[in-house]
Amino acid sequence: MAREVIRTENLVHVYPNGNVRALRGVNMTIYEGEIVSIIGQNGSGKTTIVRHFNGLLRPTEGKVYLFGEDTANKTVAQMSQRCGYVFQNPNHQIFCTTVREELEIAAKYFNFTEEETRKNCDEVIEMMNLKDIIDAHPMTLDYTTKKVLTIASVLVFKPEVLILDEPTGGLDEVGRRMLTNVLKMMHDNGHTVIIISHDMDYVAENSTRVIMMAQGQVQDDATPREIFKDQEKLKFSQIDPPQITNLDFYLTDRKEDSILSVSEFVRKYEK
Repeated sequence: MAREVIRTENLVHVYPNGNVRALRGVNMTIYEGEIVSIIGQNGSGKTTIVRHFNGLLRPTEGKVYLFGEDTANKTVAQMSQRCGYVFQNPNHQIFCTTVREELEIAAKYFNFTEEETRKNCDEVIEMMNLKDIIDAHPMTLDYTTKKVLTIASVLVFKPEVLILDEPTGGLDEVGRRMLTNVLKMMHDNGHTVIIISHDMDYVAENSTRVIMMAQGQVQDDATPREIFKDQEKLKFSQIDPPQITNLDFYLTDRKEDSILSVSEFVRKYEK
């Protein structure tokens, strides 16, 4: 059985004003090597829960375990080195004056040697095709390139878990393909990826597992194919399946397993 990476026990989070109970006793376990998408409408608790995984938020009640260790006494730095977080808005994560400095800053903060930092940066620059903009000011880049840079800056310090908050938002097709390559690379190397997303098309095609949340609780936890077939839970959570899945359901009256991609749909009906 795969190693447990993150586990929550009866996790409750109430925001400081006391009026918003964002998490209501959530129990969740994530394992090494998974690509897990957490989906749900705004206010469902999906962003709140993942911010407990690297210490940006702390439990009001309950426990969070990272690689089997209680995080109650862990610092944000200790948790973030193992569990890297890429924010939804790249402008909230960029603060250096060149792309190279942006790539190096976290590794230096985590006390990587100069040689380690340089080696890791060179690998990421090549992988993410950043060599032509290495001396540019990050704030002069287009939105897609900024998002790619924020992902790259986390990959430099090689976290065992990568959290991506709405990673496809604002990405063009080139950016989406690059993101998919990163997910595949992380998965192939045994790392764990957690995606928060409203992009059901991307979730369906790129997740090994989907956790659906609503009203601060987990409503379903299954494979994408199983998640998008359960009409009752989808309706309760206000989630629409991918368009291609809905089309297949219309043609089959939901009597067959759900189709998750256009290529699957074509293979099924070309006969």
